[in-house]
Amino acid sequence: MTTPDHQSPAPDAAHPELSDRIYRSAAGIAGGVLLLAIAGWLGVDALITGHGRTPWLALASLILLVPLVVAFTLRPAVFANEDRLRVRNPFRVIVLPWGTVGSLRSGYSNEVVDTSGTKYQLWAVPVSLRARKRAARRQTRNAAADTSGRTSAVPAEPVRAQTDQIMDDLRVLAEDRAAAQSARGEVGVRWAYEVIAPAIAGAVLLAILIATG
Repeated sequence: MTTPDHQSPAPDAAHPELSDRIYRSAAGIAGGVLLLAIAGWLGVDALITGHGRTPWLALASLILLVPLVVAFTLRPAVFANEDRLRVRNPFRVIVLPWGTVGSLRSGYSNEVVDTSGTKYQLWAVPVSLRARKRAARRQTRNAAADTSGRTSAVPAEPVRAQTDQIMDDLRVLAEDRAAAQSARGEVGVRWAYEVIAPAIAGAVLLAILIATG
């Protein structure tokens, strides 16, 4: 499940419209916390009680695995405001002013395509085929109820999968803001060296330990 977080830091008083809507995967965060807890428990135990090369192997494994777990679970997020879409993926951060957004596509993954045709996946807004099927069943039930004239005191359930609704919201924002002067600019892409560098260091250390064992 992907959840929007509207409790972002207070925007600059001179630019209240720049407050970000933040979308992250609740399931991804929960899975990441669980994996980090398991890795920390096993790794620290090996560091403390291990003998010979075991503590060094555990240390190298932690240096490699922890950044990767963080990158693929806790790190992904999508930030949207009136001027731009910022996509924080495992190894890159992509900033797209709305004027550079060509389309937002939903298939087996959710993607943003810039005006040059370059595609960027939205890791924080994963597609759930199961949620789509549930939404389709709700649509069918609601349509059947409308046809039969039945009414219910229970509020109608959403008939769109949550991530599909998020993409709809982003499309509306992109269409509304594409022509705004403040939403112009160039696409910016930055590599997440704070994730890549320690992972590479851990992989190199682990390879050396294995090769010299």
